[in-house]
Amino acid sequence: MVMSDQNLVLDEQLSFILYLCSKETIKRYKEYLDPLGITYTQYLAMLVLWNDNGISVNELSKKMYLDSGTLTPLLKKLEGKNLVERHRDSTDERVVLVSLTKKGVDLKDQIRHIPGEILAKTGVPPQEAADILEMLKSVLDRTTSLNYGKKEIPSSENA
Repeated sequence: MVMSDQNLVLDEQLSFILYLCSKETIKRYKEYLDPLGITYTQYLAMLVLWNDNGISVNELSKKMYLDSGTLTPLLKKLEGKNLVERHRDSTDERVVLVSLTKKGVDLKDQIRHIPGEILAKTGVPPQEAADILEMLKSVLDRTTSLNYGKKEIPSSENA
């Protein structure tokens, strides 16, 4: 094999390995989230709101890297499940805020154990997982800065 052909081997593609890791991780989350009636993407929105309740739809969109065409239906579904509510900002009617309902706040207690259980099942030690997370944040930061302007990814110490 010619040395430059190494770039064309599927198992040597960082993007492919990241894709598989994401796909397998989401599959593991699905096992926990299906009984609760939420999807993985809805879970991610809830994570943001549990840490920053009452933020604007625009801020939520930025934090989740989703456009409004994807986020709006997601929020409608969460509203339909009575987990969130949207309302206009009283100081600026153009801004729509997203807030957790009591049911949305209470869901956190049913979910808080899930990330730890999934990590434990992988057998990856917590420190190694933290190191991998920081490396992946660096990859994301470098990748997003290529085409879209640098977007700062918070370190796990600040997250």
